[in-house]
Amino acid sequence: MKLSPSFLLPLIFFVGCASSSKVRKPLPSVASVHSPEFRQAMSSLISPGFVGGNKIRTLHNGAEIFPAMLSAIRGARKSVNFETFVFEQGEIPKAFAEALAERAQAGVQVRVILDAHGSSKAAVYHKQMRDAGVRLETYHPLFWFEPHRYNDRTHRKLLIVDGKLGFIGGVGIGDGWDGSARSPKEWRDIHYRVEGPVVAQMQAAFGDNWIDTHHEVLQGRDQYPPLAPVGSVSAKVFLSAPQNGRSAVELMYHLAIASAQRTLLIENAYFLPDRVLVEALCQAARRGVQVHILMPGEHIDQKAVRRASRKRWPEMIKAGIHLYEYQPTMVHTKLLIADGLFTSVGSANFDPRSLRINDEANLIVLDAGFAREQTIDFHRDLRRSEEVTLDKSGKIHPLEVPLGVVQTPLESQL
Repeated sequence: MKLSPSFLLPLIFFVGCASSSKVRKPLPSVASVHSPEFRQAMSSLISPGFVGGNKIRTLHNGAEIFPAMLSAIRGARKSVNFETFVFEQGEIPKAFAEALAERAQAGVQVRVILDAHGSSKAAVYHKQMRDAGVRLETYHPLFWFEPHRYNDRTHRKLLIVDGKLGFIGGVGIGDGWDGSARSPKEWRDIHYRVEGPVVAQMQAAFGDNWIDTHHEVLQGRDQYPPLAPVGSVSAKVFLSAPQNGRSAVELMYHLAIASAQRTLLIENAYFLPDRVLVEALCQAARRGVQVHILMPGEHIDQKAVRRASRKRWPEMIKAGIHLYEYQPTMVHTKLLIADGLFTSVGSANFDPRSLRINDEANLIVLDAGFAREQTIDFHRDLRRSEEVTLDKSGKIHPLEVPLGVVQTPLESQL
């Protein structure tokens, strides 16, 4: 008997439960993000360590992101390693499939990891790439004898070309990301073009799931060429794979929140923090940190996430946290900036799936110039947002019917 994904998904939601939080209470605020102690903690608790000499270029929305990524693929000479969650049908995915297939036919080593769930509707591109010589693996396809594994998804977004040029951020490979966020049909997102020694860490991040799916260790000059300094930015890449015991996203969020002294800016597509993170954010606001959180408004693809998140907003607003909803379209950005120095970008959302289920990869940066650039972007999005307020009774205005009782048991699976 063949069991369809639609039949098994309800079962998976309950038998493939998330692991419990590793952080049981908010961390004390013992050091600022400017202190050597903070850098040492981030370097030691969330390996590997920071490396200097990097150059990072911010790419805004599909209009900038996709041409840059496709140009890099088409210019590959030795290797292309690509991992993503969403790979749909459409003009943008077709362009990526053709570019990857062409490079494989030209003799370039092309390795691709596509999440089995996020790319389930793009089988025609899978065949096209494999026929051209692309070594393509699907991450955790559904097997009837191991249904719980299907709940463990790779949400990483990584592209590394010739071991020298990397891309990381939040964008999926779909037509909905194309354009410049001018309307609900064009999602708002940010991606990053990276050069310098930290690209080797991006390569290792891809290699982590390549070992899992293909059982091959990537090595050699085509994968890890010498990387000379090309800039002045200090950065590191970290992996999170909670199902394998690595809950780095959760720990990174707690360290950043506890260490913020002046400002904490968060822009995230799926803002659904657990009880401990809510308390950590409230404690930061109460000790004088200006906490501003920007998330999607009515234009969101997961309506239940917005409704579940809202039941916690009154408590946060009363603590002094400023909450905003982006108005023009779905905002898919994953950005955190602390005290104008520490920045986290990448694939991780602020929700239970990223904290305790999904495989994620983030780039974290200790650089005032980079943080300043991201802060400008944050405030540009803020001008296109509306702040959430409370009415005289202390409820969210305008009031929406919460799904609190129904939603709570499922929150960890969203």
